[in-house]
Amino acid sequence: MSLLQDKDREQVQQLFAGLSKPVKLVMFTQEFECELCKETRELVEEVASLAELVTAEVHNFALDKEKAEEYGVDKIPAVVVVGEKDHGIRFFGIPSGYEFSTLLEDIVNVSAQESGLSERTGAFLAGLKDPLHIQVFVTPT
Repeated sequence: MSLLQDKDREQVQQLFAGLSKPVKLVMFTQEFECELCKETRELVEEVASLAELVTAEVHNFALDKEKAEEYGVDKIPAVVVVGEKDHGIRFFGIPSGYEFSTLLEDIVNVSAQESGLSERTGAFLAGLKDPLHIQVFVTPT
Protein backbone atom coordinates (compact mmCIF):
# COMPACT_ATOMS: atom_id res chain seq x y z
CA MET A 1 0.00 0.00 0.00
CA SER A 2 1.30 3.43 -0.95
CA LEU A 3 1.56 6.06 1.78
CA LEU A 4 1.78 8.85 -0.80
CA GLN A 5 -1.10 9.91 -3.01
CA ASP A 6 -0.55 9.63 -6.77
CA LYS A 7 -0.22 13.40 -7.24
CA ASP A 8 2.37 13.56 -4.46
CA ARG A 9 4.33 10.67 -5.97
CA GLU A 10 4.38 12.51 -9.31
CA GLN A 11 5.64 15.71 -7.66
CA VAL A 12 8.40 13.83 -5.86
CA GLN A 13 9.43 12.11 -9.10
CA GLN A 14 9.60 15.50 -10.84
CA LEU A 15 11.71 16.89 -7.98
CA PHE A 16 14.02 13.89 -8.11
CA ALA A 17 14.43 14.11 -11.90
CA GLY A 18 17.13 16.72 -11.27
CA LEU A 19 19.23 14.56 -8.94
CA SER A 20 22.85 14.28 -10.02
CA LYS A 21 24.57 12.10 -7.39
CA PRO A 22 23.37 9.04 -5.45
CA VAL A 23 21.70 9.44 -2.06
CA LYS A 24 21.18 6.65 0.45
CA LEU A 25 18.47 6.68 3.10
CA VAL A 26 19.73 4.56 5.99
CA MET A 27 16.80 3.63 8.21
CA PHE A 28 16.91 2.10 11.68
CA THR A 29 13.86 0.27 12.96
CA GLN A 30 12.68 -2.77 14.86
CA GLU A 31 9.57 -4.88 14.74
CA PHE A 32 8.25 -4.40 18.26
CA GLU A 33 7.84 -1.58 20.77
CA CYS A 34 8.43 1.14 18.22
CA GLU A 35 5.62 3.51 17.41
CA LEU A 36 5.66 4.50 13.73
CA CYS A 37 8.68 2.33 12.80
CA LYS A 38 6.66 0.34 10.27
CA GLU A 39 5.21 3.47 8.66
CA THR A 40 8.61 5.17 8.58
CA ARG A 41 10.20 2.16 6.87
CA GLU A 42 7.39 2.07 4.31
CA LEU A 43 7.79 5.79 3.64
CA VAL A 44 11.57 5.52 3.22
CA GLU A 45 11.21 2.58 0.83
CA GLU A 46 8.50 4.38 -1.15
CA VAL A 47 10.57 7.57 -1.47
CA ALA A 48 13.58 5.53 -2.59
CA SER A 49 11.45 3.80 -5.23
CA LEU A 50 10.73 7.14 -6.90
CA ALA A 51 14.25 7.74 -8.26
CA GLU A 52 17.10 5.54 -9.46
CA LEU A 53 19.64 7.64 -7.56
CA VAL A 54 17.89 7.20 -4.20
CA THR A 55 18.27 3.94 -2.33
CA ALA A 56 17.00 2.66 1.00
CA GLU A 57 19.03 0.59 3.43
CA VAL A 58 17.07 -0.74 6.41
CA HIS A 59 18.73 -1.94 9.62
CA ASN A 60 17.37 -3.53 12.75
CA PHE A 61 18.30 -1.18 15.60
CA ALA A 62 18.56 -3.99 18.15
CA LEU A 63 20.61 -6.36 15.98
CA ASP A 64 22.77 -3.89 14.00
CA LYS A 65 24.20 -2.00 16.99
CA GLU A 66 27.57 -1.37 15.30
CA LYS A 67 25.88 0.24 12.30
CA ALA A 68 23.70 2.37 14.58
CA GLU A 69 26.77 3.51 16.50
CA GLU A 70 28.59 4.25 13.23
CA TYR A 71 25.82 6.70 12.34
CA GLY A 72 25.31 7.99 15.88
CA VAL A 73 21.75 6.69 16.02
CA ASP A 74 20.50 6.19 19.58
CA LYS A 75 16.71 6.14 19.07
CA ILE A 76 14.20 4.91 16.53
CA PRO A 77 12.70 5.28 14.07
CA ALA A 78 15.70 7.02 12.54
CA VAL A 79 16.54 8.02 8.97
CA VAL A 80 20.06 9.06 7.96
CA VAL A 81 20.51 10.92 4.65
CA VAL A 82 23.92 10.09 3.14
CA GLY A 83 25.53 11.09 -0.14
CA GLU A 84 29.17 10.74 -1.09
CA LYS A 85 29.78 11.67 2.53
CA ASP A 86 27.75 11.81 5.70
CA HIS A 87 26.71 15.40 6.43
CA GLY A 88 25.12 14.50 9.77
CA ILE A 89 21.50 14.74 8.57
CA ARG A 90 19.26 12.69 10.85
CA PHE A 91 15.50 12.38 11.25
CA PHE A 92 14.23 10.79 14.46
CA GLY A 93 10.57 9.88 14.25
CA ILE A 94 8.54 9.74 11.08
CA PRO A 95 9.30 12.58 8.64
CA SER A 96 5.67 13.47 7.94
CA GLY A 97 3.85 16.77 7.56
CA TYR A 98 6.31 19.63 7.08
CA GLU A 99 9.19 17.30 7.90
CA PHE A 100 8.47 15.34 4.72
CA SER A 101 9.26 18.35 2.56
CA THR A 102 12.43 18.88 4.62
CA LEU A 103 13.45 15.27 3.93
CA LEU A 104 12.93 15.80 0.20
CA GLU A 105 14.94 19.05 0.24
CA ASP A 106 17.74 17.29 2.11
CA ILE A 107 17.83 14.53 -0.51
CA VAL A 108 18.08 17.12 -3.30
CA ASN A 109 20.79 19.12 -1.49
CA VAL A 110 22.85 16.04 -0.64
CA SER A 111 22.62 14.85 -4.25
CA ALA A 112 23.70 18.28 -5.55
CA GLN A 113 26.44 18.44 -2.92
CA GLU A 114 25.16 21.92 -2.16
CA SER A 115 23.89 23.27 1.15
CA GLY A 116 22.09 26.29 -0.27
CA LEU A 117 23.87 28.52 2.24
CA SER A 118 25.28 31.89 1.21
CA GLU A 119 29.05 32.29 0.80
CA ARG A 120 29.09 34.51 3.88
CA THR A 121 27.38 31.86 6.01
CA GLY A 122 29.68 29.15 4.62
CA ALA A 123 32.74 31.22 5.48
CA PHE A 124 31.44 31.86 9.00
CA LEU A 125 30.79 28.16 9.57
CA ALA A 126 34.20 27.21 8.16
CA GLY A 127 35.76 29.51 10.74
CA LEU A 128 34.21 27.73 13.73
CA LYS A 129 36.90 26.20 15.93
CA ASP A 130 34.79 24.00 18.20
CA PRO A 131 32.26 21.32 17.23
CA LEU A 132 28.69 22.56 17.01
CA HIS A 133 25.74 20.26 17.69
CA ILE A 134 22.38 21.50 16.41
CA GLN A 135 19.08 19.77 17.08
CA VAL A 136 15.70 20.91 15.78
CA PHE A 137 12.64 19.59 17.59
CA VAL A 138 9.27 19.59 15.88
CA THR A 139 5.84 18.23 16.57
CA PRO A 140 3.65 16.66 13.89
CA THR A 141 1.04 19.00 12.46
